[in-house]
Amino acid sequence: MNLSDEIKRLHELHQAGALSDAEFEQAKTRVLSSSPASPGVNLNKNGESVIGSNLNTLRRSRLDRWIGGVCGGLAVATGVETWLWRLMFVLFTLTFGFGVAIYVLLWIFVPEE
Repeated sequence: MNLSDEIKRLHELHQAGALSDAEFEQAKTRVLSSSPASPGVNLNKNGESVIGSNLNTLRRSRLDRWIGGVCGGLAVATGVETWLWRLMFVLFTLTFGFGVAIYVLLWIFVPEE
């Protein structure tokens, strides 16, 4: 059952008299607060996006590094394998020409672990 169906069902119960005004508001608040912000987004216990909170703690890796540790740090922050990040930077460099520039900027501005 999706969010709109749950709200609709609560409204029907409220209209039928099964829920008081206060109970309806509490149930609606509980349903809205327990649902993720958008489908497929994982939330932590504080209701923040897991990826967003991990990107706030983005650090260059000291252990998983070939050049500057940027791909290793991105892998830890996002949960995507390091080799995929390396492949993505190579593909951006070969196709669009700005992969190296992004890597260098991240190397400069992202602090080390």
